[in-house]
Amino acid sequence: MLTRDDKTVSNCLEIIELISQVGIRHIGFKDVGVDPQTMGTLTQEIHRIGALAYLEVVETDSKKNVDAANVAVDIGVDRLLGGVDAENILETLGDSDVEYFPFPGKPIGHPTKLGGSPTQVAKDCRRFEKLGCAGVDLLAYRAFDAQALDLIRAARSALSGQLIVAGDIDSPKRVQELSAAGADAFTIGSAIFDGAFISGNGEIVPQLQGVLLACRH
Repeated sequence: MLTRDDKTVSNCLEIIELISQVGIRHIGFKDVGVDPQTMGTLTQEIHRIGALAYLEVVETDSKKNVDAANVAVDIGVDRLLGGVDAENILETLGDSDVEYFPFPGKPIGHPTKLGGSPTQVAKDCRRFEKLGCAGVDLLAYRAFDAQALDLIRAARSALSGQLIVAGDIDSPKRVQELSAAGADAFTIGSAIFDGAFISGNGEIVPQLQGVLLACRH
């Protein structure tokens, strides 16, 4: 994710070339931090290097969720993550090719935290799947009512679609534990830009290479 502190970084377009050197094929950004025109150009650049483009909705307001879904369709991202108004977002996406992954549980604030029990998360996952969502975007490590791994396991048990874990993925150990708990994918942003994922080299490319190495173990 071309994001830091839950906002798209202002130099996102400059970073694409660095990412292309690493071979990452899943690149995303938030619906805040840059204007829609920049988001559109960024989506084009992501597709140009052969990657899938992800837009993650930060807002929990229903109208703003729908606005973000309209932007997702307009700029042509492949996947829309987050948001809480799944029914209206899906209706807005209509027959577009955008796949949708809502937040299960009770996301609040910005940077977003997550309330809700494993039981609630599992219930939401089942409901979203029945609505036609491709999976969920789980803020497991932002949770304050439950343990992250308990939420991941609960979501996995309730879900046949893809389980993406978002937020506070900041070490190889965390990647390994969320994978063992059943996650299919994860988002990472601030840990890369802060040079925190691996020690010894704070540059973006070595940090991303460290992420890919962690994914292979």
